[in-house]
Order: sequence, then structure tokens, then C-alpha cells
Amino acid sequence: MFFLRLPIKFPIQWREANPGKWRGIIGNKVWTLSQDDSHIAFQAHTSEGVSENHNNALKAASSSQKKRRVSVTKAATRENSANGDFSPAQKEVKDCTKTSSNIVDNLSDNCEEELKKMLRNYFQLDISLETLYSVWSKADGNFAAVSPEFPGIRILNQDPVENVFSFICSSNNNIQRITLLVERLCQLYGSPLATVDGITWNSFPRVSSLAAPGVEEKLREHGFGYRAKFIHKSAQMIMKKGGDAWLHSLKSLPYQECHKELMHLHGIGAKVSDCICLMSMGHLNAIPVDTHVFQIAARDYLPHLRTCKTVTDKVYREIADHFRSVFGEYAGWAHSVLFSADLKKFETLKTEKKVKKNVRTSR
Repeated sequence: MFFLRLPIKFPIQWREANPGKWRGIIGNKVWTLSQDDSHIAFQAHTSEGVSENHNNALKAASSSQKKRRVSVTKAATRENSANGDFSPAQKEVKDCTKTSSNIVDNLSDNCEEELKKMLRNYFQLDISLETLYSVWSKADGNFAAVSPEFPGIRILNQDPVENVFSFICSSNNNIQRITLLVERLCQLYGSPLATVDGITWNSFPRVSSLAAPGVEEKLREHGFGYRAKFIHKSAQMIMKKGGDAWLHSLKSLPYQECHKELMHLHGIGAKVSDCICLMSMGHLNAIPVDTHVFQIAARDYLPHLRTCKTVTDKVYREIADHFRSVFGEYAGWAHSVLFSADLKKFETLKTEKKVKKNVRTSR
């Protein structure tokens, strides 16, 4: 069974076009993705429509496939851990990339090689989740208990520019509002890529467009509030350092240096910097620590933190370092499984409380 869990923590610019069909942008192309029990079917849309090869790839996807258990949330480390130490889990997973996924390769003999590379890179299919889940389960009983309900949580490899400015939009915002602001940013400063089912999709803006004079004022007019200044100032800072190329160059830095550089940008704190490191910079051991992660750590791993009322810098580092010591080089991926499990538990409790409240009211 191949699981493509697109709704869970999927990037803001993806939407469910029809039941079971998701549409979004990868590499300045508009894609429509779906799945059955054994494969992903996809269409890559252009301004002229869907090319013949792409349609053939979609049709050929009905052929027999090697069955895998994989799914998606949101992006990956060349670093061993923040302190440079290998955990027992790290030593076991060092060769996990040798088990390559055939999901994309088997879609079609006629599928364009470039498209296959784009999908493989975006979903990071060369990383064996079967190996990682096995190692993490041996290293941590809590992971072993919750992970069976969340098979194949996979971090996406997202574009750094899109990730930086999307996270700035997310500051003190809910998911609906974030989605609205990111879409508005693309409408205002992106370029049309394709029109699919009557909807025109724009690319994510280039940094140079967001650094231009008048951007802050225009964004404020369109409801971005104080984030308008953060977007404009960060874009200007990136341009002064070398533009898109400089941002992409941060991938070559060690984790701590990359994390520090990102925090120089306006509106980027420690947690958001870790999100970007994990999802766009190839640092798979980055651990974004938010309220949910703090609660997981205090409840299941570091009970002495239960008396802490706030996540100080010291507490933040202690939590992140602990997860790295337990889960190793791919700690950020393991943390995402625990996060997803806790979030589902939290949503279930909210629903149960709401039902009980409605029952009492009806009486």
C-alpha cells in the first residue's frame, strides 16, 4: 500500500482539487497528484495544458507496482547532530539512503526523466522510511507505540525562498489566514504558470520582486499587517547578501551556522529557522520546538520540564538536543511523526469535549 498523506501539514500552496486529488506547485510547474494502492499518478500542467507525455505517464501508472508504505507531511541532515555526536540510532541509519524507492521510477517507462527527478527530490523518495521507522522504534518505546498509526510520515524538500516568506506570513496566524496571505503574495508578485479548471496558478514571487520599493505599503493595503515590513526587509537583506543564490547557498553550511544566518532575517526566530533548516536546507536533525513539541517532551521524555511555564532558549536547546540524542541524524523526521500523533490526539480530545458539551446543553 502506498500512502500519500497530503492533507497532514502539507505546504500552504497545495489544495484538494477533487476528493483524492491534490494540486500544487513543484519547481514552477503546476501538478495534480492522486494515488491508488500502489502508486502516485500525476499530471504536470503548463500554460498550454497537459503535455502528451505527462498524460501517458498518468495512464501507464496503472501497471503493477512494487508496494511501499510511504506518506507525506512537509522537508531534510548532512549534519550528524547539533553537537556533532552520533546516537545509537544514528549509527544504524547511516546507510538508509541505499534503499531507494521505486515509486516514481515505476510510474511509466515513457515518463520524462526530469519530472521523475523533480518528484523524487521533492518527496525525498531515496530515503528509506522502513529502515528509519524500524531504528526509531528500537530506540524509543514511545515512538514504537504511536508510529503504527502514522506510517511513512515524510518531510518534503521545499524551495527555501517559498519557505522563508511563507513562514513570515504564518506569524501569529491560523492556517486559513496563512493560506490566504501566501496566495495573495503569489497573486501580487508571482507570474502565471498555468490555468487549470478555471483557476490560474501563479509562481511564488522572486526575492527581487519582494525587495522592490513600495512592497511594504502595498502588502499593508492587502491585509499583511506588520508582516509586510518583515517580508520587505527580509527580501532587501537577502538581495544585499546575493539574492536567491545566497539563500540557496546556506544549504552548504553546517546546521548551527545555517540556523544562525536565517535568524538574521526579519521575522525569523529560533523555531521558524529550524523549520526552514529541516524543510529546505537539508538539515534533517533540526528540531522546531513549539508548544506541542514542548508538551510531548515534558510528558514523555523530560518530566522535569513540566514545571516550566515558558520555552526559554535553554529549554529549547535541551529539548532539541534530547531528540537528536535519541533519534540521530534524521531526528527532525522522527519528531514530525511524534508531532502528528500528538496533534491528532489533541484534535480528538477537542472533538470529544465539544460532543460532551453539546450533550449537556441538549439536556
